[in-house]
Amino acid sequence: MRFLMMTTDTGGNDAPPDEKLQQEMGKFIEEMAKSGVLLATGGLEPYGTRITSSGGKVTVTDGPFTEAKEGVVGFALIEARNREEAIELSKRFYSIVGDGEGVIKQVFGPDDPFPGQ
Repeated sequence: MRFLMMTTDTGGNDAPPDEKLQQEMGKFIEEMAKSGVLLATGGLEPYGTRITSSGGKVTVTDGPFTEAKEGVVGFALIEARNREEAIELSKRFYSIVGDGEGVIKQVFGPDDPFPGQ
């Protein structure tokens, strides 16, 4: 099962990570990559571009968006046995980085049934 683990911006600490945190995170990422759990990871630009489609009209709006209070700032795409394993990996992530918030969502591909189907 694939899961997208997203870290959201909660308006907290914007200070760059110290060397110890960078080393611990590097070890964690390397461990996940070597085991085949980590498929992709990265940070996201803070503003982005919004695409809206309504009534056949497509509108493009460049950020920043003042109403975006919990924008996604980073992600990891993982392959886990189940949701519980994804949650445990997320707990390990936060034990390294400290305070923060995130969201875990299962990723469905063309051959994956949605829940309830």
